[in-house]
Amino acid sequence: MTPASVVLFLAAWLPAIGSSHLAARPSSAQPPAAHPLCVDADAFLRGDRAMQTMVEPDTVNDWRTRQRQFGCKVTAAGATTQGVQREAVYFYERVRATGWVRTPDPRDAPNEGALRFRKGKADCLFNVYGDAMLMTDAEMLVEDRRPLKPGEVRYHVYAMCMTAMPAAARDSSAH
Repeated sequence: MTPASVVLFLAAWLPAIGSSHLAARPSSAQPPAAHPLCVDADAFLRGDRAMQTMVEPDTVNDWRTRQRQFGCKVTAAGATTQGVQREAVYFYERVRATGWVRTPDPRDAPNEGALRFRKGKADCLFNVYGDAMLMTDAEMLVEDRRPLKPGEVRYHVYAMCMTAMPAAARDSSAH
């Protein structure tokens, strides 16, 4: 095939492939606009923490309803001169200082460096870590956008955000 015939082939078939894929998906499965839930997290990571970010729609396991909720995720890469552990402590101090508050009954994972905060209409679980762990395209892309300078080490933040809701009733059988 010549390059021109490849272009014509793709132009003819891609719309059909895309529409058949979308048509096969039930309308109730279409996620609502989820990116607004990540606006504050993304702004904090880019502005306050000078990180490179990528925001994507996602579904999040909701510990309150025990269901998957539409939401979004922010993958971020930054650099620090104080080491990842000290940066993580400082990171959460800055989260609080910029107006985020702990969610009611957060059910987060402090042993994994992940804490859940609320701002506006979003609950976001922030996870601070060192070397790339997710091995996703987003993680690699934000790393490439934030090269290290001499004396810096890489750190990442992965934030999963969903609609803020009241705390779930405690159910001792759920543990």
